Amino acid sequence: MIQKRKKYLSKYDAPLSIQFGWGYKAFKRGSLDSKLKQNSMQHREWQRGWNTAYFENLKKVKQREQVRARS
Repeated sequence: MIQKRKKYLSKYDAPLSIQFGWGYKAFKRGSLDSKLKQNSMQHREWQRGWNTAYFENLKKVKQREQVRARS
């Protein structure tokens, strides 16, 4: 899923899946800030990755809570 950036590409030339991966990893690390420019496509992809990780985690938490409530 997560691709490595080629050495000859800058962060602005790289495929957007890289920024998505950065955002996904940032959520897992607990980081809230992106070092990308706020209104750039790269930042929006970073935010989309962060949001994806957040909602996947939220789904897991809700499932665990339902299991706990049944017990």
